[in-house]
Amino acid sequence: MGKLRDQMLADLQLCGAKPRTQVSYLREAENLARYFNRSPAELGEAELKEYLLYCKPPFDGPKGVLQYLGRYTHRIAISNNRILAIRDGKVSFLWRDYADGNRKKTMTLKADEFIRRFLLHVLPERYVRIRHFGLLANRNRKNNIVLCRKILGDCNAATKEKVMCHPRDKMNPFVY
Repeated sequence: MGKLRDQMLADLQLCGAKPRTQVSYLREAENLARYFNRSPAELGEAELKEYLLYCKPPFDGPKGVLQYLGRYTHRIAISNNRILAIRDGKVSFLWRDYADGNRKKTMTLKADEFIRRFLLHVLPERYVRIRHFGLLANRNRKNNIVLCRKILGDCNAATKEKVMCHPRDKMNPFVY
């Protein structure tokens, strides 16, 4: 992939991509080459389509997708409505027994054991629960949300956007 890799790297540098982005992009190009056992430059449109993920449009639209993902990426170990009682140094709470047909049951633990189990869900300092990448990466989020709204036809999309074309690909502008 020598010449092609050098050309990709030059294009990424021309676009102002940071070094980590360049490394990540080249790694994915190498994965593509490894998957088909030949250079990406030799691949046809059908092979590229085979490599891409199949995505269906969401049933509830973009808002539903964000709500769905939010339930999993930002949830806490136990919500207040699951805690039933705190009495005599004991905590009673609801839990689901998946081994018993997903039935709700009540569990009572000593307060120190409850706190010990709860603290197992607290991440150590400097760890993060999720890391946004791709469309929602900090560096790209604002521009990509504008572009997504434009593609999805959102009438509330921001109107202040600048379009720039890559010198070699004038047909595919990107918003910044």
